Amino acid sequence: MTNFDLFVSRAAGSVRYASYVAGTAATVLCGWILGVNLVVPVLLVSLGLLLQAMHRSKDLKAYRMLYLVFLYVIVMTATYMIRAYKAPIFLTPFSVLALLSVMLFNDLVVAFVLTVAGAVTAAAINANDLYMGMLFLTSGIAAALLANGARRRNEVIRAGVIVGVLQAATGVILTNFRFFEPMQYVILFANGAACGIIVLGILPVFEFLFHRVTNISLLEMADFNHPLLHRLMLEAPGTYHHSLIVGNLSEAACSAIGANSLLARIGAYYHDVGKLAKPEYFSENQDLAVNKHDTLSPTISKLVIMNHIKEGIDLARQYHLNASIIDFIQSHHGTSLVYYFYRRALERVEDTQEVPEEGFRYPGPKPRTKEIAVVLLADSVEAATRSMKSPSPDGIRELVHKIINNKFIDGQLDDCDLTLRDLEKIAQVFIHVLSGIYHTRITYPEQKK
Repeated sequence: MTNFDLFVSRAAGSVRYASYVAGTAATVLCGWILGVNLVVPVLLVSLGLLLQAMHRSKDLKAYRMLYLVFLYVIVMTATYMIRAYKAPIFLTPFSVLALLSVMLFNDLVVAFVLTVAGAVTAAAINANDLYMGMLFLTSGIAAALLANGARRRNEVIRAGVIVGVLQAATGVILTNFRFFEPMQYVILFANGAACGIIVLGILPVFEFLFHRVTNISLLEMADFNHPLLHRLMLEAPGTYHHSLIVGNLSEAACSAIGANSLLARIGAYYHDVGKLAKPEYFSENQDLAVNKHDTLSPTISKLVIMNHIKEGIDLARQYHLNASIIDFIQSHHGTSLVYYFYRRALERVEDTQEVPEEGFRYPGPKPRTKEIAVVLLADSVEAATRSMKSPSPDGIRELVHKIINNKFIDGQLDDCDLTLRDLEKIAQVFIHVLSGIYHTRITYPEQKK
């Protein structure tokens, strides 16, 4: 580790420590202002640290979860104002936190922990109101279970309606019809449905604030009429078709290993948009009779090829793509070697000269998530299979294992948490899908005149 890396590591540790101190101080201060028992702020901080420990490899994500707990204290302050002005507790958005957390972070454990934090805070702010806490807890857990993995807006609305029914049922169980009028149970039902509608309205704001992308947003990006995909289809049809196949491979492989298959598919659709800057310099878009690189030196060709990463990031930002998709564009080659032009450079130099391998490697970074790593493998496997003169099942099987082994040995998978068992599952999926795409067809006899 260099001195600079050591300095950055220590600075990051200091920032994390400062965030813990500031978060703890803010939570205790809020508790003191609202007049609640200080056990509640301590519990919230403990839950935040629990989330941090559970997601140690995803620090930034864990911090956002922690801040979401603190942010929700503000919402609980609104609940306190409702109680202070003698407004009914039915106006409290019981399931909003659970719906937001499960859709933003796609993690049931995180949603449950945040729901517990919200329930404890809500009960404490409202003079230790057990009824309030139980409503918050039951509706939150139910909402998280029902909305987990939701891909369409009507699924969120349906979850809200079912939660409304459960809230009314919880009111019946807790009060046995003794404390509320029948109309108030109707309001409890409407509260659940309203929470679903509220979440759909504010979800884009939270996606922007926390730099997250939800399944609903991903499906909107899957529309082939998206301006960037439409440009890719018209200006670089070979790259467009390549991206579709990589998307299919990535989705199937991620489903097999339990990763986010939808995110991988959409990331694969956009991973090569940087080739729009110079599509004619990439083999899938070239005229068979003309190769633009024949007149260029290997060094210049390498720069043109590697530049599609930078061009892709610029285009993604220009079209306001989410940061999660930009990560696919930036990392889908890792620090791999541009092998073809490196070999050409070796062939052109004299025996006494050396060609540094580092100069022909992509700048990285290496994939940090399973989804990006799968796209990296699918990208390499699809391109290599396309170059085979006569693809056969045995040839495809050998090629897939060879490419995955090479990427593993080259260290391109070091920063993600793929296991050897995952890699074997990915290989089997790639072989199955590619064998179906490049299967042999029977030769039809010509019709006699």
